[in-house]
Amino acid sequence: MLRRATLRRDLRCLLRHPTTAQSHPLKTLVSTSRITSTNPFLNPSQNPYNFTRQFSSLSSPSDAELRKYIGYFFLLLSCGVATYYSFPFSEDAKHKKAQLFRYAPLPEDLHTVTNWSGTHEVHTRNFFQPESLADLERIVKESNEKKRKIRPVGSGLSPNGIGLSRAGMVNLALMDKVLEVDKEKKRVRVQAGIRVQQLVDGIKEHGITLQNFASIREQQIGGIIQVGAHGTELSKEKDPELFYLARCGLGGLGVVAEVTLQCVDRQELVEHTYISTLKEIKKNHKKLLSENKHVKYLHIPYTDSVVVVTCNPVSKWKGPPKSKPKYTQDEALQRVCELYRESLAKYRISPPESEPDINELSFTELRDKLVALDPLNKEHIIKVNQAEAVYWRKSEGYRVGWSDEILGFDCGGQQWVSETCFPAGTFANPSMKDLEYIEKLKHLIENEGIPAPAPIEQRWTARSKSLMSPASSMGDDDIFSWVGIIMYLPTMDARQRKQITDEFFHYRFLTQTHLWDQYYAYEHWAKIEVPKDKEELSELQARLRKRFPVDAYNKARKELDPNGILSNNMLEKLFPLSEAVQEAS
Repeated sequence: MLRRATLRRDLRCLLRHPTTAQSHPLKTLVSTSRITSTNPFLNPSQNPYNFTRQFSSLSSPSDAELRKYIGYFFLLLSCGVATYYSFPFSEDAKHKKAQLFRYAPLPEDLHTVTNWSGTHEVHTRNFFQPESLADLERIVKESNEKKRKIRPVGSGLSPNGIGLSRAGMVNLALMDKVLEVDKEKKRVRVQAGIRVQQLVDGIKEHGITLQNFASIREQQIGGIIQVGAHGTELSKEKDPELFYLARCGLGGLGVVAEVTLQCVDRQELVEHTYISTLKEIKKNHKKLLSENKHVKYLHIPYTDSVVVVTCNPVSKWKGPPKSKPKYTQDEALQRVCELYRESLAKYRISPPESEPDINELSFTELRDKLVALDPLNKEHIIKVNQAEAVYWRKSEGYRVGWSDEILGFDCGGQQWVSETCFPAGTFANPSMKDLEYIEKLKHLIENEGIPAPAPIEQRWTARSKSLMSPASSMGDDDIFSWVGIIMYLPTMDARQRKQITDEFFHYRFLTQTHLWDQYYAYEHWAKIEVPKDKEELSELQARLRKRFPVDAYNKARKELDPNGILSNNMLEKLFPLSEAVQEAS
């Protein structure tokens, strides 16, 4: 609307302006061109055959008026076209072709696949969803014979769209059954397309559950585990090296069909949430890591607040804690609601009638709406972060529930995420590098004036035996810290999303150049983005080789998937097959 109004004002000025050669904007532009031109056929002062000048001098007033209005017509037309192609498309016009005033609906056989964050999208005509193991084996066999791509894709939750491919995909969402439960050994065998929440609900009656949970419960188990290859049964007893390579195989070593998981007893947990500071945490960090089964920190940029969340089994002797929260949920949200109302007034925005009442919104919904008002304004984001700190301070207390209810985290709406993993010592002797990393990260944010929203999530895991895991290590007692930085995408406005994306990648670039090498930090595979610049891509490839067994991985890819049907552009860019691997195969 602002652009259209500006154009109308400009056109009214043109129509009211005197039509003399000195004042007419179009003639002034022509006159300027003549003076600056170095071509004698374009510069009247140097061209003895100045047909343009002669034609103008012989023209009648009516011809001049005609040219003037023709000029206005083309000016209006070009402005209209520019405005038309500058503004975001509506949902029904999303696939508009680059032709004037024409829309192209998607063909019926073209599938659109978008990741959860809305940051990556592909269209493909080859999208397979087998319903049985026999179906999957047939699809893999036919695709291999035809050299047709079928990149394995799960629930599309990866921010970088690692499972997406325009050439073709296979998705196991219809293979989602619990096949076998062994209560004594606490093991469960499932089809790989089953989602985490679906699996947890399906085995709770047997008194068992998963050992851990991520923030979102919609992941397919196959997308998390990666343990099978091309219909073969893979086990650590038969081929331990290939087993541990394929367990984090990035979808390049096979289509995971079935998974056997080691579970634990389903038990009640006590979640304790409280506010601390980095200074205080430094004093208690080793104790927090050693005495709690689950612990995470939520750092809030531009404040000294750190939200500490611990989870432990309910004590058999003490039972659940008796203390009650000091504040109700409405009281905890009071400052966030106040800031939202203040911000609406400041930005002169009236929420649509269809929007739910402010008192019905959750904290993360309110935060998304607050950030959306001015997502790249540092001062605005600081106020939002400060309100979040108040919310957490008033949310301190205990919560008791089953592990599958407690372990998890509402991380808000669509967002860009960069999560790094780096060594943090051992359980017996944490190195404290994890807190040092955070301290430098917060200083970097403040010094660079980055509009960084909260939280910066920090958690810890034991080492992994999976060779391609960022937490891979040979030391049994080693621990790794995972740190995630984010920027929310709380709008569907294409230009604003582009601006947020650019700012996020600047934020990520600063952390990469200042912190990653110093702390031996590597990105989560679901968050890594392939650089467009060739030099940057070459540097990334070299960096990955320092950490991971790339040649062994590529050799396995070539042996298990000789026609590259499971690969996609991301895999090929990150792990180009070397000549040695090609010749060996």
